[in-house]
Amino acid sequence: MMTRRTFLRTAATATIGGATTGLYTWQIEPHRLEIVQRELPIRNLPSSLAGRSLVQISDVHVGRQVDDDYVRTTFRRVADLRPDIVVFTGDFISYHERVFEQVSNIYRHFPTGRIGTFAILGNHDYGPHWTDSKLAERIVDTVRPFGITVLSNRIAEVEGLQIVGFGELWAKLFHPEDALSTLDTRRAAIGLTHNPDTVDDRGWDGFEGWILSGHTHGGQCKPPFLPPPLLPVENRRYTSGEFNLTGNRRLYISRGVGHLLQVRFNVRPEVTVFEMRSA
Repeated sequence: MMTRRTFLRTAATATIGGATTGLYTWQIEPHRLEIVQRELPIRNLPSSLAGRSLVQISDVHVGRQVDDDYVRTTFRRVADLRPDIVVFTGDFISYHERVFEQVSNIYRHFPTGRIGTFAILGNHDYGPHWTDSKLAERIVDTVRPFGITVLSNRIAEVEGLQIVGFGELWAKLFHPEDALSTLDTRRAAIGLTHNPDTVDDRGWDGFEGWILSGHTHGGQCKPPFLPPPLLPVENRRYTSGEFNLTGNRRLYISRGVGHLLQVRFNVRPEVTVFEMRSA
């Protein structure tokens, strides 16, 4: 039989444990960035790119919720890696009225690749209800002087590698037929799409290889041994990490750098460092 003293001791332990977990979830894990190291085997990769690095950054969400110093520290850590190519897979901002003061002050420190830096836009880059195209254009214009080339349904090329940047799904700008209209299927290519639900849509005919994505934040909070309860995607298997797809395609979903609310549990923020190699 539990005595009053035992009950009070158990209750106190549970309270302290809960408070400690809450503090960790709020103050520590949202800023406990993980640098993930992976290989990226690419079909028909030019020999000049074999062994070189491609860094994926995603979902920074500059705004009121994400600490500016944390973002700048993250950018410095990536810059210290001296990446060859940097790609950003969407959500530069979380909108508020004075966000562009932060955009200019923070993204001037964005780490650029030695041979190329490319980005796509995410749903939050289109403001409330994902409909403000002028806001998105202003983001593109603001970050361009910092060496960031934003792609929307078009292809850029760096040393023989085609980088396909797709338009944002929730902004109703995902048009794969336009993005892939000039793709040379005989040569190396990777795709950038913010929302991983796009990989289940039609229009990918002819594209084979890797697609890099973000958007989910890995769910931000994940109970041990269980899937995250909240995911902003229709296909609930798209949490984070690598997925095999149909049509000789492979998907990688980054957990992202930032957050919508300052809370993460069992889902650390991520920057991914890929070593490119010939498939």
